[in-house]
Amino acid sequence: MKQGEKRAKSAARQHRQPGREHSLEPRPLIIRDSYRGSGKLEGKVAIISGGDSGIGRAVAVHFAREGARSALIYLEEDKDAEETRSLVEAEGVDCLLLQGDVGDHAFCRSAVERTMDKFERLDILINNAAEQHPTEKFEDIEPEQIERTFRTNIFGYFFLAQAALPHLGEGSSILNTSSVTAYRGSPHLLDYSATKGAISAFTSSLSLALVERGIRVNGVAPGPIWTPLIAATFEPDHARDFGKDTPMGRPGQPAEVAPAYVFLASEDASYMTGQIVHLDGGKFVHT
Repeated sequence: MKQGEKRAKSAARQHRQPGREHSLEPRPLIIRDSYRGSGKLEGKVAIISGGDSGIGRAVAVHFAREGARSALIYLEEDKDAEETRSLVEAEGVDCLLLQGDVGDHAFCRSAVERTMDKFERLDILINNAAEQHPTEKFEDIEPEQIERTFRTNIFGYFFLAQAALPHLGEGSSILNTSSVTAYRGSPHLLDYSATKGAISAFTSSLSLALVERGIRVNGVAPGPIWTPLIAATFEPDHARDFGKDTPMGRPGQPAEVAPAYVFLASEDASYMTGQIVHLDGGKFVHT
């Protein structure tokens, strides 16, 4: 079975959020066999929202290979979360699972407190949790959908950053996941695109607010990356052709995105703040 047909099959089977990585076909590539850690994040502790699957899972595994321990926030996908924890712990570091809704201010405070209780430090915050709901007509977007999308995709970023800030010091990093839709737009994902535009503005503004404290704030704007969110969002026909409209002619893999987070969180990016790194197969620039 071809890759596009497998993606369509997964979309037909899941088509509800949150998606499940354990039943995704084909399975996303989380980390390359050839990826070699070099201690870039040795001794660091990270909180990763949406850390159970997709880009969040890949970031957690890459961070682990670089020596970082992680607390992974997830909504309800217990099987995916446990699988991710196993992958992280296989790299020789501890992993904490935190189930809850990042749109809940109290939960975000609790998640940071539980992370501090276990690891006694916090160096990196990865704001990554997201949801999206395609709608054919703009006028059909319900107020409840708008509020829910904004609460997950941008309110949660505010809440976690506020909760984490007292524990972050000089050399710490906050990394936010934006999207190519923030720059190119999307006629069927208006509320999602709006939140991603807000994330980009939030990143540049927060970087200015925290630069004197020595805390860097950057972001990543992925394009079409094969994750459970895609299978849980789109119809089979869309999933089949997913990523073909990029200059590279294919979707990206989480393993192709996560190294950017490693770079931005490490001392290699010590002179970068307020920046958004685009990983989209050339879609933003060339199409």
